[in-house]
Amino acid sequence: LSLMDDPAKLPIAGTVVWITPAGAQNSKAQGIGVQFKSDESGAEARRRIESLLGGVMQSGRPTHTI
Repeated sequence: LSLMDDPAKLPIAGTVVWITPAGAQNSKAQGIGVQFKSDESGAEARRRIESLLGGVMQSGRPTHTI
């Protein structure tokens, strides 16, 4: 997993849980959802992603997450 401007890559195991293709109905944004394993690498990925998101997680704005 590569995150933004971080040169370090995280080895991570996960499962693709949803895929939204380009041109999906209802103008949904293209993307994928990945569920990380609940091991240490999954926990580290979650910590790093949450630190990048900062205050967005407490925002009332809608997101593309499940």
